[in-house]
Order: sequence, then C-alpha cells, then structure tokens
Amino acid sequence: MNQREQASRMKKYFPKSIALTIVFVMLLTACFTGSAAASSSSDLIIVNKKTNKLAYYSDGKLVKIFPVATGKTKSLTPEGSFRMVVKIKNRPYYKEKIPGGDPANPLGDRWLGLEVNDTYGTTYAIHGNNNESSIGKYVSAGCIRMHNEDIHWLYPKIAKNTRVIITTSGLDMAGIAEKNGYRLGSTMFAGAFIRGGQKLPVKDSFLLEDSRVYIPLRESVMLLGGSLMQEKGTGSLIIHIGKNTAVHRPLSNTAKVNGKTVEMLPSKSVDGRLYIPLGSLTPLFGLPFTWSAKEAAVKL
Repeated sequence: MNQREQASRMKKYFPKSIALTIVFVMLLTACFTGSAAASSSSDLIIVNKKTNKLAYYSDGKLVKIFPVATGKTKSLTPEGSFRMVVKIKNRPYYKEKIPGGDPANPLGDRWLGLEVNDTYGTTYAIHGNNNESSIGKYVSAGCIRMHNEDIHWLYPKIAKNTRVIITTSGLDMAGIAEKNGYRLGSTMFAGAFIRGGQKLPVKDSFLLEDSRVYIPLRESVMLLGGSLMQEKGTGSLIIHIGKNTAVHRPLSNTAKVNGKTVEMLPSKSVDGRLYIPLGSLTPLFGLPFTWSAKEAAVKL
C-alpha cells in the first residue's frame, strides 16, 4: 500500500484531528527517508523483449547485459518506462503458498518490483526463478526472470526508483537508451593493434562511447603501414591502406572507397584528434579484425 492509500484510510477510521496529525508525520518521515531510497538518475535498466536481454547502465556506461525470460505473449510483459519501487529478499509465492527462499519458489529469492499500472511493485517484477532453462524464452505470466546468479549480482547495485525501460526494439541497447533520453558517457583507454602476433601499442587513447570503440585515425593509419593526407579545397582526408583508398570528410557518415560511396558511423573529434569507429576498418580498408576487450586490442 502506498502513502496516499494509507493517508486515505487514516481519514476514514480516525477522527479528523488525529488523522491529520498521523498524515503529517507520515509525510515528514517520507521527506527524510525518501532521499536515501531514491536512485541516482545515472542508473538505468533496459529490457528488450525482442532479444530477451536486460542491460544495466550506470554513470552513462553500459555495465553488463544479461539474458532474461519474458511473457508468453507480447501483451503479458507491459512496455514503457517504469520505476523499480520494491526490493524483497525471499518473497513467498502466495498463489501456491510456497515460502520465500524455498528451492521450489518460481520467484527465486530476489524480487525487484516495478510500479506498473497502479501496481506498486507487487505484480510485475524482475526476479529469480526455479527453472534456469527457461531463461531466454517467452514463458512468464508477465514478469522478467533472470538467472539466480545474475539477479544476485544485480540486486545490491540497484536502488529504489531506478528507471526501467521495457520495450520491443530492433535498436541496440545504446540506441534504446538514447531514444529514451539517457545520456551515455564516454571513456578513454589505452589500446593496441595486434598484427602477425606483434603487439603495436597506440600512443593516443582509444575511445569507448555509446558502447562502441573508436580509434585515433592518423596514428592507426601509420601503424598499419598506410598514409594520410588532406585533399586541397575540400578538407577531406585521403587515406591509403593496402589496396584501398578512402576519401572521408571529418565528422561525416560516409566515405568514398576506391570511388564508391560507403556509409559509416560518423567520425568524431576528440581533443583535436579525429577518431573513426573501429567497425569501419573492414568497409573502408578491407581489414578483417576481431576485438579483444580483455586485451583492449584490435587483432588483425
């Protein structure tokens, strides 16, 4: 029951003067306890029903993505922007009178209740499960199930009032976050290329933004044995690597590769240096690669 409902009941069953006093105390208590329970606006949870994945963002950065299970039909798991308002350990499964913490409890032992359609965290939730094989499937009555190990990791990190976006989308998690007004952050980190088993550290930092890696163009071209010059009159860059010649205007989302226009994510300017998306290495220069997050290295 929320505070508004409690106040209404007080007015009904107590004399007016007493009821007003109790309501005042309730509101005063809420003022002093609310800030401790409130979440930072820097946290966000996204559930994409199309992929049955849950993403946890904090301070503008993607922290972790988990597999989840959602409703048997599309309408069962509601979509929209909701608040996580209730945190419960070992919640009983009242329908079948299964105690909280019991291995047979289909809710697992962690419950993150959502405020959905006037249900104050009691009906819809992100919770554990008693059937690990169900995760990744469309099987629930509306809740979002996680592996028990995963929700044990997530539970202590999430504060009450954290925003939860539930959607069915073809966008990646970063795109969903941006579409819903969440400001994504960026991180600079030391990176390298690995070519022929040789590690080539990059002096200028790599950039991680919107869950994408960007590399410093000029230094990367030189390390890969290419050349770069500026086209007179246009400001575009002419880049040669191997058999490919790419002409790219800084900050644009296209390049001409051997005379043919290729679309790409826009390049970025950081501290006077131009960065291109790591994914552009193949369409622009014909360089297949793999990215090793553990080594912070581009393997060619």
